[in-house]
Amino acid sequence: MDERPVSLALKLMALTMFVFLLAPLIVVVPISFSGDSYMMFPPSSWSLKWYPAIFADGKMTSAFWTSLLLAFVVTVLSLLIGLPAAYALVRLKPRGSEAMSALFTAPLLLPTIVLGLAILIVFSRYGLLATFQGLVVAHLVVTLPYAIRVLATALATLPIPIEEAAATLGASPFTVFRRITLPMMKSGLIGTTALCFLVSFDEVVLSLFMTGPRISTLPVAMYHHVEQQADPLVASLSVLLVILTLLVVLVVDRTSGLAKTFVK
Repeated sequence: MDERPVSLALKLMALTMFVFLLAPLIVVVPISFSGDSYMMFPPSSWSLKWYPAIFADGKMTSAFWTSLLLAFVVTVLSLLIGLPAAYALVRLKPRGSEAMSALFTAPLLLPTIVLGLAILIVFSRYGLLATFQGLVVAHLVVTLPYAIRVLATALATLPIPIEEAAATLGASPFTVFRRITLPMMKSGLIGTTALCFLVSFDEVVLSLFMTGPRISTLPVAMYHHVEQQADPLVASLSVLLVILTLLVVLVVDRTSGLAKTFVK
């Protein structure tokens, strides 16, 4: 089937949207190399001093390691919980599976600030505020719907006859799942891992409700830094985070391909 030619108007519209989405980078990247003591665009002088200043800031480095560990733990738990849940919804199809699927994805429909306020009210009763455990549970509320949705989609597109053939040859259900189902879900698992990691690492609204003097994540530390100071340090850190995100996307693309991972 021949592909339809793309009209000039559609190309211009796509170009406009790309420019709109990348416009913040056009401002942030030059500011990150500013030699000024405050944010100004365009900078009056150029310097690399703000990049070493990030690593010299104890609050930023501590918040970075907290966010990294938090994202890792949340991602692992999202996979451990989301995979069995997705398998049960898609393969076992219990009564009311559609209602349960809608319930699992319901947190994505709520404004994050409303969700954060509700979590704050509930967690304050159990002493989970400003604790690592509380942050993990709060982030799971957001990452689990993504994990279940992506994994369920990956399972639904797998060829069931291959699993049935393995079962008829004497393989146990666990062996079929481990040797057949999981390898075929490789792209979905990689996509879920990347998505949950980035969502947890970049989450700021829920973290604002859950953090305190004892513990802080990197997005929250950046938010408070901008409140107190207007130097280009946050711009330099933002550039590094964009590079980190691009690295994650490149890893996904190299391992399984972006189209194969997220487009079904």
